[in-house]
Order: sequence, then C-alpha cells, then structure tokens
Amino acid sequence: MWLEFLLGEPRLVLDAPILQSHPNIRAAGAWAVATCKSKPGARACALRSNSLAIFVPAYNASTTLVDVFERIPNDLWPAIAAIFVINDGSEDDTEDAVLKLARRWPKIRLVSHQQNYGYGTAVREGLRRCTEDSDADFIACLHADGQYPPEELSRFVTHMAEHNIDLMQGSRHKNGTALSGGMPKYKWLAGKILTAMENWSFDLEMTDYHSGFLLYSRNAVRSLPFDEFSPYFDFDLEVIATARARGLSLDELDIPTRYAGERSHLNVVRYGLRCLRVMVRFRLGRYHARSTNG
Repeated sequence: MWLEFLLGEPRLVLDAPILQSHPNIRAAGAWAVATCKSKPGARACALRSNSLAIFVPAYNASTTLVDVFERIPNDLWPAIAAIFVINDGSEDDTEDAVLKLARRWPKIRLVSHQQNYGYGTAVREGLRRCTEDSDADFIACLHADGQYPPEELSRFVTHMAEHNIDLMQGSRHKNGTALSGGMPKYKWLAGKILTAMENWSFDLEMTDYHSGFLLYSRNAVRSLPFDEFSPYFDFDLEVIATARARGLSLDELDIPTRYAGERSHLNVVRYGLRCLRVMVRFRLGRYHARSTNG
C-alpha cells in the first residue's frame, strides 16, 4: 500500500488532455510588455489585449466570489481574455452566483461539475479551458475564497514576461508578513518545515510552495503532463516538481497574507503526507521527462 502511495495512483480525467498550444503562439520570452502606468501607487500595466486567461476553482463559494472579481483592477480587464469559474460540484448557490456575475462581467464563463472531483481536477479543467478557449500568453489561478490577490496579477505577468519565467509562485513568507496577515501559527510552522524539506528535495531556494497563487506561461502548460497529476491539493506541488525536473524557469514574488475566517477544505495531515510523497517521487526521478526510445 505504501509503495503504491509513493509511486503513483490512477488519475481521474474528465475530458481530453490539456490542449497543446498552437506552434505560432508566442512564448513568454518573446512577448512585449508595455510601460506601467505612471500614476502614484499604480501596479496595473497596459498589458497586451487578451494576453491573460484566469481560472477560479470554486467549491461552495457563493458568498466570496463577488469580492474576488471586484478586486480585479479596472485597467486589467482589457488584458483578460476570459475567466473560467470551475464550479466543482458545489452544494450552495455558487452556480447561480457565477451566472449573475457573468451578466456584470461578460468575460466570466461558468464550467460546472455535477459532483465534487477535488481541487486538482478543478485546476486541470481550468488549465484546459484557458488553453483551449483562449490564445492567452499567460494563465493565472485565483482562489474563490479571496485569500490571494487579483490586484497583483499585472505585477506577476510583467515579471514573467520580462524575465522569461514559465511558472510564478506567490509567496506569503517572502516578506515575513504571514503571521501578521492572520495565518494560524500551526500552518506557519508546518509551512516552514515543509518548505525547508522541499527546497532540499528540489534544490531550490523558494520561501513558499503552498499558496496556490500560481501563474503559468503557455510554454509551461504546453510542457507539463497535467493529466498525470493528483486530483487533490498536492496538484500544485506536482506542477512545481515537474517544472523543476524538466528544466522550466521558476520564480516567486511576495503577496500579502489574508486570512479572514474562510473555510478550508484541506486536511492538513493528508496534505502533508502527500507533499512528502511528491518529494520522494521527485528524488526517484518520477517527474522527469520519460524517454521516447522504448
């Protein structure tokens, strides 16, 4: 049983694999970034029209979604190709809430699962929709509970384009403000321990692997085997591990920490064990590209 846990398990795939991007789509490094607006304190930049696609995994999020969308800067909307809300079998009024929001912001599109398949499956579906139904150069994951900052999307995308980054992680620990932002102390300590182990396992020097605020270049989506990843919350760590194993460029920027009594669906013990499994599998070479020579 433990060997099966460490080495792999069957994956649930709802639809076709993530669409491979068209060869004429430009990678991040060839993408031009316009100059940021000069008004004091502004972080939004004049990004290329329809250059960013966003997906939002949502489960029982009817009361928090509107705040997420209201926090998207007005001058970022022209750069957004589409926002796909993946309603993962919610038992509340999430679907109705999304339809109402789509009337206010027509770029919002609803994708509903009839049952709850898990965070990883919702992320996989979001990535597939963003690549299949848009030509965006960059793809961002926003969480439906509002913990992660849509206000920072322009800064992240600009940094990715200027530095040719394939995968960007938002870090709650980079500036040392996690506890002052309301992160429970047990989560802070567990995160510190896991991050130290992950840095050793992956030979990186990141400060946070677990925020869920991830941005992808189209090159990353084209390169990573998302259908092989976990349906659970360790999906994101498998993304990072595989990106590292296959030589993609990774970076992180600081984000504010925001805990406001949101309900978490994550089982901390289960998540920790699955993170340990990802580290073991990385050291065993399971995330490296497979040979095509038989």
